[in-house]
Amino acid sequence: MAFTDNKLDRRSFLKVSALAGGGMMLSFSWLAGCQPKSEDVLTMPDEWFELNSYIKIGDNGVVTLFNPNPEFGSNVKTSLPMLLAEELDVDWKMVTVEQADFYPERFDRQFTGGSQGIRQGWIPLRTAGATARKLIVQAAAQSWNVAEGEITTNQGIVKHITSGKRAGYGEMASLAGTLDTPDPETVKLKEISDFKIIGKSKKNVDGDKIVTGKSIFSIDHKVSGMKYAAIVHPPAFGMKLVDFDRSSVVSLPGIQDAFKINVFKDDYARNFFDTTTFPELIAIVGNSTWEVMQAKKSIKAEWEPASTGTFPMAGRGGENIEVKVPAGLESSSIHKKNMADYHAKPGQVRRKDGDPESAFKRATKVIERTYTAPFLAHNTMEPMNAFADVKGDKAVIYGPTQAPDFIMGTLSSSLGIPRENIQIKLARMGGGFGRRAYSHHFVEAALISQKIQAPVKMTYTREDDMSAGVYRPTYSATYKAALDNENNLLAFHVKAGGIPESPLHANRFPAGAVENYLAESWQIESNITIGAFRAPRSNFIAGAEQSFLDELAEVMDKDPIDFRLELLEKAATNPVGDNNDYDPKRYAGVLKLVRDKSNWEKPSPGIHRGVSAYFCHNSYVAEVIDISIVDNQPVVENVFAAVDCGVVVNPDAAANMGEGAIVDGIGNAFYGEMAFENGAPTKRNFDKYRMIRHSEAPKNIEVYFVENNENPTGLGEPLFPPVFAALGNSLYNATGKRLYEQPFYPQIKQIQNFKM
Repeated sequence: MAFTDNKLDRRSFLKVSALAGGGMMLSFSWLAGCQPKSEDVLTMPDEWFELNSYIKIGDNGVVTLFNPNPEFGSNVKTSLPMLLAEELDVDWKMVTVEQADFYPERFDRQFTGGSQGIRQGWIPLRTAGATARKLIVQAAAQSWNVAEGEITTNQGIVKHITSGKRAGYGEMASLAGTLDTPDPETVKLKEISDFKIIGKSKKNVDGDKIVTGKSIFSIDHKVSGMKYAAIVHPPAFGMKLVDFDRSSVVSLPGIQDAFKINVFKDDYARNFFDTTTFPELIAIVGNSTWEVMQAKKSIKAEWEPASTGTFPMAGRGGENIEVKVPAGLESSSIHKKNMADYHAKPGQVRRKDGDPESAFKRATKVIERTYTAPFLAHNTMEPMNAFADVKGDKAVIYGPTQAPDFIMGTLSSSLGIPRENIQIKLARMGGGFGRRAYSHHFVEAALISQKIQAPVKMTYTREDDMSAGVYRPTYSATYKAALDNENNLLAFHVKAGGIPESPLHANRFPAGAVENYLAESWQIESNITIGAFRAPRSNFIAGAEQSFLDELAEVMDKDPIDFRLELLEKAATNPVGDNNDYDPKRYAGVLKLVRDKSNWEKPSPGIHRGVSAYFCHNSYVAEVIDISIVDNQPVVENVFAAVDCGVVVNPDAAANMGEGAIVDGIGNAFYGEMAFENGAPTKRNFDKYRMIRHSEAPKNIEVYFVENNENPTGLGEPLFPPVFAALGNSLYNATGKRLYEQPFYPQIKQIQNFKM
């Protein structure tokens, strides 16, 4: 397949080519194409024309958009096409959607993560649709010999106002494809008030396939002659492979071979997403997934403690940096002690406003609290897996990944194959949450295929995934507040750190709202690998911060919401510092909305409620959680969420995503915990790693969106962080005990003797 170098901007990313069969193709750098599937419900045009990136309009008016971003439940495969269809002014029923493969030579950001998909596609996709519409109008004006200004469009129909002439888009597509592309700067986008599709709920384009069990996940993928593979990694962090007895497995039924693989070349400079706990592994290949997984149980391998080591990582500016991996078999008990020791030491100052030291000295009262949270496993429902077919100097990889671009260089280096000869086909993911941004499983499958010279599907067991990383770090934060004799807030101090990173966001609220403010961070090295977990760092620090603010409000004898609004008013009218990364008015807006929607001041009898609010991924969220005590156990009755994420493209899908984040947050707050003993995880499957159950989900969740005309911002992650403090604060109101350590449920059991 040929590629053309296009860059993503309004002026240069558009291209138009004529289609021989009477169709128009509008190509731009985010979209890629392949043959449409036979099960498409619409009648397809007689001919399809392949290029690397495009929007297609067939001679019958059908529009096909190839979605560039990997889909893992965030609904980008539906919402991104909605942007196109809106500006194209086409009937949504005439739109088909296909998942694009990955082509790094062309795409600027083919990545799902950071809650940035809609935000970054907002202008490019709308511009593409609007440009296509303009070309169709020009074609109609030329065909009918009338002025462009006399032509209107509506749901895929062009009409001349005066003569009454009308035609479908498909009738004008061929001529439109021969016209010069208009300067994108001259293409006018719709006013938000004129939207017909954006802001209206559309069903998931893969919904029917999902509920009917059609094969849309890579774990279902099969080809002729395919083999199956499993991996064996060291039993603990801080250990490495010495050797293994191949004969202990190759004689077992269905087993073809067993051998070592190393994910990285020795001199390869990894990127940030090349996180791999155990790069040297044992691969077992056989005739079925069951047989290779059974063979894992019989393998005889020798392991030894790994010494302190380093590896090169590509740094900013093109220079490599050396990353240290400490030796030792770490345990959670030691982690807790080390983190407590770091709280007693000065941290690295990240922000300082005013003179907090003097303010604390003259304070009448000082409130100090420390919050901790453990490592967490991602636990995606679909196991980590990948298909690979490596033959000679070409490779085809198919599997679930959030970030194909971040693994392409590793694949090329490890396989010794040029990047342009590697094709990554994107599968729908059965959950991501950050875990699938780390695609070392692609490299492992590819190396196995290259070794056996056959296509292979490699699948992790649940134990593989939970015991080999990648985890949410363990964190700790100490908050201090200085009050005068009238309970006025004089100073605020946060010192936050973790293993092996700090969760601190120094410029977020309440920075900017307190005259004397100090933020410090610290971190402790570890050989336990960590990575992005839904709303990285925010998923802990929000809970600690908002729990402390609630306790502070109680000491100051103020309503929790009123106290937050007072601080935000100070940040809005007389801000401290220049680097506050939030808009206090929008922040206050979600608090006011959730106060209204939850009927905050008048909870129902028997209800204990807590509030929390947070800003991350460019969005603002406030949540109120109601719990009751039933049979001596906490029951989450209601969750009210107010969200300011700008224009909401697909309301039902947005609400669904918010509901999922809330349930996920409640489960992790109550139960989530990964502990280690002598380098080994103490929980390897769901028999010990407690997940939220259906009966424990909230009885009622209501998600409300602030209506404004701001460009869309993040949504998949921002509703997750506020859950922890809202739940913790509601539990305090129910039990009279503040909770400073996650998970909450073991502490609640001790307080109230709740049943597990």
